[in-house]
Amino acid sequence: MRFRFYTAALFLILLVACGPREQTESPGPVLPPAARHHATASNAIVVTSHPIATRAAILTYQQGGNAVDAAVAAALTLGVVEGHNSGIGGGCFMLIHTPKGETIALDGREMAPAAAHRDMFVRDGIARTDLSQTGPLASGVPGALAVYDHALRAFGTLPLEELILPAAEIAARGFPVDDIWARRCRSVAESIRAFPYSASILLREDGSPREEGDILIQSDLAHTYRNIAAAGLDHFYRGFVAKKTAGWMAKHGGLITEEDFANYRMKIREPVRSTYRGRTVLGFPPP
Repeated sequence: MRFRFYTAALFLILLVACGPREQTESPGPVLPPAARHHATASNAIVVTSHPIATRAAILTYQQGGNAVDAAVAAALTLGVVEGHNSGIGGGCFMLIHTPKGETIALDGREMAPAAAHRDMFVRDGIARTDLSQTGPLASGVPGALAVYDHALRAFGTLPLEELILPAAEIAARGFPVDDIWARRCRSVAESIRAFPYSASILLREDGSPREEGDILIQSDLAHTYRNIAAAGLDHFYRGFVAKKTAGWMAKHGGLITEEDFANYRMKIREPVRSTYRGRTVLGFPPP
């Protein structure tokens, strides 16, 4: 079981129609940073925080996918190349505007374990913020994967297994970490060292933080992605991942159980609506 740098929520905003897209010409190589300030397109535009994830979404469009398919492909890829900020171990908010003019808010925020209580971060009468930020009590039951699956079933055109396998290949063969990843790794290296198995993946062999250009291979993440492709959400919420996570939690003082995983439910919420200069602005409501 791999634990990310910290629990994070992935925010995906889709303010485009979700109808199928026609095949388009190859977009060519990813542009260097200096050339990424402006972009125009006739059929679709993809914006993510990492060029590898952007490429995954573009390829999904080229394969006939729609905006939801492309967003999920990007999100699954971000879980590989930006594990400090995204991933199936965290939560997800997705705002979708359909061709019919409807806007749906999918809430995949992490769920607290059933045994959570008011004083779980209090020790000797003192609130310990570190307990809510790092370690077994800091995590909730992840909801991102549940949102991806629901979005694809309700609004997408491609199955989850078709979108998750390319991301699995990236995790398996590795990718060069960028300066943002390297800086984040340096900032939390001491916390990572407290978890030996995570350290064996995220740090260099000598225990030092990885630097820009280092190749990061995540074999176990690739294996998990492939098993999800083969067995669906049950592998995550009712199978191997739930069992292994619950076992680790019980051993290290955490509260999450297999039942907590099985009981996870994403929520469908009403978007927040406002106006600005005569335009309607749709936002995600509080989780």
